[in-house]
Amino acid sequence: MPISATAMPPDEPLLRLRGLSAAYRGLRALHGVDLDVALGEIVAVVGANGAGKSTLLRAIAGQMTIGGSVVFDGKPLAKVPAHRINRLGVGLVPEGRRLFPRLSVEDNLRLGAYAQRGPERMRPLERVFELFPRLQERLSQRAETLSGGEQQMLAIGRALMTQPRLLMLDEPSQGIMPRLVDDIMAAIERIRRLGVTILIVEQRLTETLDIADRAYVLQTGRVVMSGPSAEIANNTEVRRAYLGM
Repeated sequence: MPISATAMPPDEPLLRLRGLSAAYRGLRALHGVDLDVALGEIVAVVGANGAGKSTLLRAIAGQMTIGGSVVFDGKPLAKVPAHRINRLGVGLVPEGRRLFPRLSVEDNLRLGAYAQRGPERMRPLERVFELFPRLQERLSQRAETLSGGEQQMLAIGRALMTQPRLLMLDEPSQGIMPRLVDDIMAAIERIRRLGVTILIVEQRLTETLDIADRAYVLQTGRVVMSGPSAEIANNTEVRRAYLGM
């Protein structure tokens, strides 16, 4: 999986949102969201259920009509179709994983590389197996036979087959046994060390802020606080008022 060599000014983020708005099922879900993700960062977006976290990722990925500005690596994305945004290097692991349940692990991974071109399209497979050895052990198994944690590994692995520069993860701990959540978070840290920038939305505050550099708190579609993860994690007012903790 190549590490990007794109030259960018130090103060220019890889992803920049300005005044981002979006509606979901006829209701305004995002209200003027400003957010930056620098090259090489793990940035968390945290908030209660219904805060607009999933809508935020879908808006960036081009899966819905938006207002405002989304700029990735200097390129405006507001009117770019989803498949082209993916080819530009933005990968999304959706909430609920959305695997092909009756296809094998191998076929799910190969489908992740479907839009890639050239003889190197399957090269990321080796890296996926290094990150998630269980997937290599279960190559011939149907996705529906995997545990929740293994399915999440497969969903992340499939996204990595697109060779993203920015990987967006929507509730990666959902439906996973508590003892496996730390494994998934550790894998996310390893992915960052490979040169992939991470944007993660989660309800699990402690585990997510432990691995993130910075965080944004989202409430009813608005950013109500942002800052270094340690400051967010230690702010009792934030935990009580915005996260229900």
